Amino acid sequence: MISLEEAGEMMDEIVTEIPEVYFNYLNGGVVLLENYKLHPKSKNNDLYTLGEYQRSYQLGRSIRIYYGSLAIVYGNLPKDQFKEKLRDVILHELTHHLESLSGEYDLEIKDLIKMEKYNRGEKMD
Repeated sequence: MISLEEAGEMMDEIVTEIPEVYFNYLNGGVVLLENYKLHPKSKNNDLYTLGEYQRSYQLGRSIRIYYGSLAIVYGNLPKDQFKEKLRDVILHELTHHLESLSGEYDLEIKDLIKMEKYNRGEKMD
């Protein structure tokens, strides 16, 4: 199992590989939280929030990565595969940030389609 410390080191490596310009206006940065988060629409405690993009008039913009959720979903993967899943989550949330800045919502629409599949009991890709 990947420890919180190891996941933090992986996250730092991933974030430093991404050009800084993509983090403009992300004043809260990318934060790794120890806890897990069940998705609010989880039916059988089987759907976890791995990361989320947050924007608030009071607090600004940030990306939260939930180590606990990642550990539950991907904790048994080898380190290199866990790191790739972590990279996917970071890039997914960063895409939400960039789309928010540009007024686009394509990824939000894709996420809604995935939730519809989940609600129908279909496999989410």
